[in-house]
Amino acid sequence: MSGIVENVNDENYEDFTQAPAAIVAYGIATCEPCKAYDPILEDMAKGHTHVRFGKAKMHVPGKCRSIKKQHNFETYPTTHFFSNGTLLDTKEGKLESAKLVALIAQHFSQNI
Repeated sequence: MSGIVENVNDENYEDFTQAPAAIVAYGIATCEPCKAYDPILEDMAKGHTHVRFGKAKMHVPGKCRSIKKQHNFETYPTTHFFSNGTLLDTKEGKLESAKLVALIAQHFSQNI
């Protein structure tokens, strides 16, 4: 995988979530917890290259309409954990590094 946080939108969402290990964080520009989550995601991507990390910018007009129709978001950020197109888990709110590491181990240990 890449070791970076990729931009996720309607065009690449299906392909992105088909990875053996994929995490998508959904956020909006005006959300302070979303902004605070960005550096955590970037650090995790560098340290967990077996996982594909993505961020869906839900505020960008026309870029995530299909994603919004597929999921009901009550809180930003919201994080989804996917494996081969299957949604494994949903977590609302900013995840701290230790919690994210634990969830990665829980969901993707077979992909290491």
